[in-house]
Amino acid sequence: MFAALARLANTHPRRVLAVTVLFFAVAGALGGPVASLLNSDNDSFSDTGAQSAKALERIEKASGEMASPDLVAVLPAKDAAALDETVSILKAEKNVAQVAGGPEAGPAFVSKDGSKTYVVAVYKSHGDPDSTTEHLRDQLSDVDDVSVGGAGPAYQQVNEQVESDLVKAELIAFPLLFLVSLWVFRSAVAALLPLLVGGITIVGSLLVVRGINEFVDISIFALNLITGLGLGLAIDYSLFLVSRYREELARSGPGPEAIRRTIATAGRTVVFSAVTVAGAGLALLVFPLRFLYSMGIGVSVVALMAAAVSVIVLPALFAVLKHRVNAGSPKRWQRAQAAEIAAEKHGFWYQLSKFVMRFPVAVALTGTAILLALGAPFLGVKFTGVDATVLPDSASARQVDTTLRTEFVGAESLPIIVAVPAAESDADEVKAYAGQLRELNSAAAVTEPRYRGGDTWQIDVISKFPTMDEKSLDLVTEIRDLDASSPVLVGGAAAEQVDQVHAIKGGIPLAMLILVVVTFITLFLMTGSVVLPIKALIMNVLTITATFGILVLVFQDGRLEGLLNYTSQGALESSQPVFLFAVVFGLSTDYAVFLLTRIKEARDAGAGERESVALGLQRTGRIVTAAALLFAIALGAFATSDIIFIKELGVGTAVAVLIDATIVRAMLVPSLMALLGRRNWWAPKPLRKLHDRIGLSEGDPEELEPTRA
Repeated sequence: MFAALARLANTHPRRVLAVTVLFFAVAGALGGPVASLLNSDNDSFSDTGAQSAKALERIEKASGEMASPDLVAVLPAKDAAALDETVSILKAEKNVAQVAGGPEAGPAFVSKDGSKTYVVAVYKSHGDPDSTTEHLRDQLSDVDDVSVGGAGPAYQQVNEQVESDLVKAELIAFPLLFLVSLWVFRSAVAALLPLLVGGITIVGSLLVVRGINEFVDISIFALNLITGLGLGLAIDYSLFLVSRYREELARSGPGPEAIRRTIATAGRTVVFSAVTVAGAGLALLVFPLRFLYSMGIGVSVVALMAAAVSVIVLPALFAVLKHRVNAGSPKRWQRAQAAEIAAEKHGFWYQLSKFVMRFPVAVALTGTAILLALGAPFLGVKFTGVDATVLPDSASARQVDTTLRTEFVGAESLPIIVAVPAAESDADEVKAYAGQLRELNSAAAVTEPRYRGGDTWQIDVISKFPTMDEKSLDLVTEIRDLDASSPVLVGGAAAEQVDQVHAIKGGIPLAMLILVVVTFITLFLMTGSVVLPIKALIMNVLTITATFGILVLVFQDGRLEGLLNYTSQGALESSQPVFLFAVVFGLSTDYAVFLLTRIKEARDAGAGERESVALGLQRTGRIVTAAALLFAIALGAFATSDIIFIKELGVGTAVAVLIDATIVRAMLVPSLMALLGRRNWWAPKPLRKLHDRIGLSEGDPEELEPTRA
């Protein structure tokens, strides 16, 4: 395959580039509008097959109405004109089934100081909630002093913020990436190549995702990942290919040989690195939450697309550019680059690895202790869900949520919705069951049972504690465990959170197995060792542990709120650790592949055990560090998002790759390689024979052998 790619680049480079331009135009036209087609419902973070979803479905099917209010309007209690106009707008909407609230509805609808009131709208279950909410928001925006919130507006504002944050992140990331790339490559042309590949990768990935969306509903939140991860991986892969091509250019000059060797070495590594990242995405597909499996699809698509663009388009550009890949480089930068290539045994990373390998035990223990210390706060992690509190303080849905929780009695917590299967004639039994619910310690109030039709009753249970508080979640479990006359279904926001955590826990073993198997097989095929994959797995876990600990310190404990511009929820969104675990695991393996293949290349060329480690680190140290820095910028730009869980995603991935490229690659890898020596490359005889037959390394001998006339 790699030889064929080299022949294609060498014989038809302009045709490849022409097809690329055509592909980019088509992908941009068809994939560009994908944001309007992806799923933006409020169930991206819930298990749609769980009991909480079934409870709401039963009530909605039986009554023709939603089980809880979709829109809440808060306004001055004494402004009769605003109240009348608000109620009129809500009642005039054809998809609104019920309107309730206002001072006349009772003290529960009046704030503690008597200054505010609120009105709720319950939608019909067969209508289009998104268009209904959008229409009502537009109309109510013309009413003075009315703030609009509730589940519908909250999720719409989240989606709107996500799209706005994407643009902001790109505007921040691209200039920074170019400047850092210019510093790394010391050439304007070379610095532009990764951004070019990144743009093609993103547009191509959007086209593929649009196609997949025809068969599987994909969450709109995947767009953040496709943009950030696609850009980051494309830059990483471009960085390794461009750097290797420049090495070959200096060694053999421009021509087919330099391109062939680049693809046979760095190109091969890029493809196998992409497989490890795609495997991480595959692990996310086992979870039933739309957010997670959408992210899994996004990870796999962008990883494979980035690799494909890198090994097809970049070599064609090399064939056309030749020496001009170094154009736009001052002579001082050219001399620095030449000196760096020539001085392998005098470079910073070579000397650093030699120093580390003089004290391998002390360095390994120190590095491990640092990572474990950083990860210790994760032992106290708390989890929460996605609601209006993920929005910035300026969002009306966040303001309405805060007002209801702090200024009204009985609105501190969203109701736990109990669907009781019983005939209308069983009213006495249902009322008796409601009495049992009132006896639960954490229940502040229990509404009178309402018959919704279709042999279904609805009872709302209000917790004494906030919706996502552990005691509210425990109350859900207590209700489910309560011995009722007939099986009940429990829904609502708290129940969705309980089911979400249960679904995540249930999927973790299989996801872990997929990650471990893909990582082990890939590294074994690349190195022929069973020791190196095991060490890589352990170091990946240490990187993830440290990352999670830092996220707890920052986002759960509320540190750096001013710098990062957020308000802590006092917990981490429960799906983020799972997503970050998979992605960081894949990226850590990605960097391990790049480093280990260069170490093996030096070892296969005759270097000693420690010398091959020093040479491998010298050849990749600056590149991996630069790749990590560029990747941290690409995804770290999402730290500017006003959505807190997107901010967590950006900070988490940026921290992880920087830890992996510094502490892990600079300290742990060389120290552990020195400690084990030849044992690093050990494998049982049956596996050694298997590797000799099917194993792949960075550049098979026949592909690296010079072309003969």
